[in-house]
Amino acid sequence: MHEPEEQTDFMNALSATDKIVVVEGRKDRKALEGIGVKKIFCIDKKPLYKVAEEVAEKCKEAILLTDLDREGRKLYGKLKEMLSNLGVEIDNKFREYLFRETKIRQIEGLCRLNPCNPRHAVAAESPAPMKLKKG
Repeated sequence: MHEPEEQTDFMNALSATDKIVVVEGRKDRKALEGIGVKKIFCIDKKPLYKVAEEVAEKCKEAILLTDLDREGRKLYGKLKEMLSNLGVEIDNKFREYLFRETKIRQIEGLCRLNPCNPRHAVAAESPAPMKLKKG
């Protein structure tokens, strides 16, 4: 895994993008909202042809952040082809970064890259463990 600065740069670039970011489900949407991404399109069990048409109506460039597991890769391939046929250019740099430079395979896990995420502070804020008396 790469240095925290690179991860921060990745998160900042993703949150600053003007492109629509297409994700699979609500948990993925929530993770992206948590890092400040504004333009999110959630597939959420819609037919893929409908997803492609709706995204193509809204933009000419998109980021596909489906999960990096087998199903997510299949979904990515189908959507990429459909969107390309409708004239939408796909930005792969964020997906490639996740695949090559991190161990994250589920988009909902993006919060683990964010050093400012409150979940990372929980351990530091927790009180010291109590010692139980024996007997």
